[in-house]
Amino acid sequence: MGILDGKVAIVTGAGRGVGRGVALAFAKEGASIFIPDVGIDAAHAVVAELEALPGGAAGAIACDVGDPDQVRAAVAAAVERFGRIDILVNNAQTAVAKPLETMTDADVHRAIDSGLMGSFFLMRECFPYLKERGGKIINFRSSAGMEGMPTQGPYAAAKEGINGLTRVAAKEWGRYRINVNAISPWANSPGWQQYAAEFPERARASIERNPIQRVGDCEQDIGRVAVFLAGPDSDFVTGCTIMVDGGAVFL
Repeated sequence: MGILDGKVAIVTGAGRGVGRGVALAFAKEGASIFIPDVGIDAAHAVVAELEALPGGAAGAIACDVGDPDQVRAAVAAAVERFGRIDILVNNAQTAVAKPLETMTDADVHRAIDSGLMGSFFLMRECFPYLKERGGKIINFRSSAGMEGMPTQGPYAAAKEGINGLTRVAAKEWGRYRINVNAISPWANSPGWQQYAAEFPERARASIERNPIQRVGDCEQDIGRVAVFLAGPDSDFVTGCTIMVDGGAVFL
């Protein structure tokens, strides 16, 4: 038996990278997974992976999380498919890396809408279902905002906004037995792999500076911490950010 047996989790942007790692980790602990993703072909490929696992159950829908109508439809589809929602993971995020003075309005909206607004829309739509029996919300932050990383302005702003959203929801919704926490990861995602290919010396230096001197695995490192936050062992943990980055950033 898995610690998430009988639970239903929505994991946004799980067609690849960290979202896929979280979805796999959850499914191996017995959760049914629903994936809203703009990349529906990738999401369907992950659904096939999940359903190939013993007892695996999953579904997906094309969804731009920055569109409240699409989010509303995605949550309704998840409930229609599985009958309930117990866990929400807000992982979806898109952004571009540029100096602030070269950012366009569209660049800023892209980061804020997909990250901060998407997280809010999903939290708002899932709240009535999570309120029924309690539940877990896991949002994703980034050291980009904590450290003020150059070229990451709108992305950093979106992630710091998600931090505030996480803390407010933790205080407002704790009475309903809804725990709201965040993870700040450093993961071997497609984004990191692209960065490492383009800037190998910088990537190597980042790993050498890291106390554990490696990049986290999307499933085994990031996904397993998400399992903790989604399961009963974290019932007395809320409003927190867990740094799953090998010690790259100390809060």
